[in-house]
Amino acid sequence: MKAESIAADIKRRIAQGALTPGDKVPSTRGLAREWNVALATAAKALTTLAQEGVITSVPRVGYTVAGPARDRPPTPSDLTRERIVRVAIDIADTEGLAALSMRGVASRAGAATMSLYRHVASKEDLVVLMADAAYGEAGYPDDPPDGWRARLELSARTMWALCRRHPWLPHVTALTRPLVVPNLMRHAEFVLAALDGYGLDTLTRHNLHVLLYNYVQGVAVHLERGTQQEAASGLDEEEWMDAQGPGLAAIAASGAYPHFVAVTAGLGEDYDMDLDAFFEFGLTPLLDGMARVIERST
Repeated sequence: MKAESIAADIKRRIAQGALTPGDKVPSTRGLAREWNVALATAAKALTTLAQEGVITSVPRVGYTVAGPARDRPPTPSDLTRERIVRVAIDIADTEGLAALSMRGVASRAGAATMSLYRHVASKEDLVVLMADAAYGEAGYPDDPPDGWRARLELSARTMWALCRRHPWLPHVTALTRPLVVPNLMRHAEFVLAALDGYGLDTLTRHNLHVLLYNYVQGVAVHLERGTQQEAASGLDEEEWMDAQGPGLAAIAASGAYPHFVAVTAGLGEDYDMDLDAFFEFGLTPLLDGMARVIERST
């Protein structure tokens, strides 16, 4: 019943003029938070509205209120692999990779689910295409900065920015099962080229490249994870920390963890884990360590 209530409320807002053609409809996460429901329930409400033609999907924007004829769903000839990938990326960006389904992509694209398979073999293949497209959104200058360190800093920050834009990206593949797609290889090529000419053996050069990639991926994986946990628990970061109060008080009272208690107290009540700042903090000692490896080889 909740999904029907959410859909009815959005229709009411449209009827009353609070939402007009072209306006962005609240996202799945926004509706889940507003109505205190699961993401699946909010997604069902939006899917129903899309199927009824009340709202339509706009790549890189999300759902918007359906407007005049120019906003009509695409005909089969309009459906291309590129459009499917962009719609899928939009879903993953706004709702998370777990919310991605071929049916959901088809609904947002205004197409039949089976029509997608003329362009994409499976959901797994679609995710690979999405990752390739996402990694291709940023590249490197023809005249890069001098020195391996400046180039690795540039690569790390470029990859971080992509993960910031697409929080699902670090979840696509495991380190032991590398994703072999052209646009990711361009990032690898840039780093490996930056490490050339310093007397590094092949294995060390490879490991330094993987270490940098894994550092970015390891921090970025928490971008989407935090949002998922917030949606599942219904608690924002401040509320979640408040809920940990009794447990932290018990730890402090036990006397068994004096250093943890001292550091936690020193951070103060206003401390908030800023992943961007933490990424920058960690990048410096990582590159310092790499410098020692490179210095031993030259």
